[in-house]
Order: sequence, then structure tokens, then C-alpha cells
Amino acid sequence: MADYNVIFDMDGVIFDSERTLYDCWMEMARKYSLDEELVSDTYIRCIGTNNNQTTQIYESVFVPILGYERTRALWDECVELHQRRYSDGILPIKPGVKEILEYLYGAGVRIGIASSSRKETVEKQVGAAGLIGYFSGIVGGDSVKISKPNPEIYLLACSEFGFIPGETFAIEDSFNGIRAAKAAGMRAIMVPDMIPADGEMRSLSETICRDLNEVIRYFKSL
Repeated sequence: MADYNVIFDMDGVIFDSERTLYDCWMEMARKYSLDEELVSDTYIRCIGTNNNQTTQIYESVFVPILGYERTRALWDECVELHQRRYSDGILPIKPGVKEILEYLYGAGVRIGIASSSRKETVEKQVGAAGLIGYFSGIVGGDSVKISKPNPEIYLLACSEFGFIPGETFAIEDSFNGIRAAKAAGMRAIMVPDMIPADGEMRSLSETICRDLNEVIRYFKSL
């Protein structure tokens, strides 16, 4: 039995969902002749936040430009576009996901998910990918009042799963996720997705890996 536990973020770590949604945002930007750089920068600000905080960021940028009704209509159209493309609930899986889950499960490591997405969404997507059986538990962003980078979601996940934060790795792709994990007293591993690591991320993370296969090699070296 391994002497550590692992909690995964979902979007950008297990699934390539941040990029698929980003593509929808940019398609809407081009369709409605919006400033693509502004749309891109706003999307990046939303990475690692829950639905409520994402909505606040999005509306703070676009309501002054488009008005509330048009801003909400654009949001709904973007969500509908993403749902049509992935109506079966199966999102592209990041490289190394199945390999790392098999490795950890086989080593007796307990595994959980702490995602800013709603728990129902996480369960649906992980279930559709055939991965649900690997996880001891799931905590979604709808279970906490304050989104990452606040550590609330990780503290709640450790409490629910029976994990000790200092003995638990958090695998994250986002700046907010790494900040949250570190603030919770966890051992943070960053696997950058859309945003490369900077000096702050290198100082907060135990290691930064190119992909999950590299994370496996890191665990084997412990």
C-alpha cells in the first residue's frame, strides 16, 4: 500500500475539455466579430474557477460591451455548441490518463477528484469515459462557496475521502488549482495545459511534468 493519496483536477488534467470549450468561445468571437484577444484573455482568467465565478468574470467583461441580454444569449449559444459537439458526454482524454490510473490503482493508492465543475457533470463525464471505478470519491465546485484558488474544495475533498492533506498529491493544470492545493497543505504537481508554468508555479509545485506519463515516472521515483 502506497503512503500517499492522489486527487485529480478534471478539466485540463483528465479531459482536454478546457481546449474544446475554448475553441467554442473563439468560434463565437469570430461569428459575432468580437475582439478575439479579449475573448481569449477572458477565457484564460476563468480557467480553474467554478461556474459562479466564471459567470462573474464573463459578465464583468462583456455586459458593458454587449448588454446583459446579448451577453447571456452569447453564453447560452456557446454552451449549446459545446454540448452538440460532445452530446454523448465523451470528451477527449488527455494522454496518459488510463496509464496513470492503472498504475495508481495497482499500487494501492486511493484516488479522488476535486473539480471546479459541478459534481453531476464530473460524474457524467468520468462515467462516460469508463473511469469512474478508479475513484474513491468526487467533489464538485457546486459543493463549495469559494472557488479555487481558495483551498476550500481541497480541504473538503480530503475530509470526505479521509485523506490527510500533507500525504496527498494534487494533480493540477491551472494556476488557481496549484494555489488552492498548496494553500490546503497538499503536495502539488502541475501538468500545464493551456498556460505554461511560471516562476510562481515552479515555487509552489513539487514538480512540473509535461504529461501524465511523466507524472507516473515521478511517482515511481519516490
